[in-house]
Amino acid sequence: MATLNSTLEDIMKLDYTSREMILEILQKRQIESRRESMANNAKKSLKEYRSGKTQPMSLEETLNYLRSL
Repeated sequence: MATLNSTLEDIMKLDYTSREMILEILQKRQIESRRESMANNAKKSLKEYRSGKTQPMSLEETLNYLRSL
């Protein structure tokens, strides 16, 4: 199994353009992964709300809740 360090060493053996392409691909994949995570959280929240597990809160209540975390 490749380690992070060995993978980085292999990447550094590539030419500059290839390394730039890898950076761009990784950034886009990270963005897509975050979008998927946010979409899943939104779906879960809507499901919980619609099933009555959560109740709506005012902006002030929401801010107070977030500050308490």
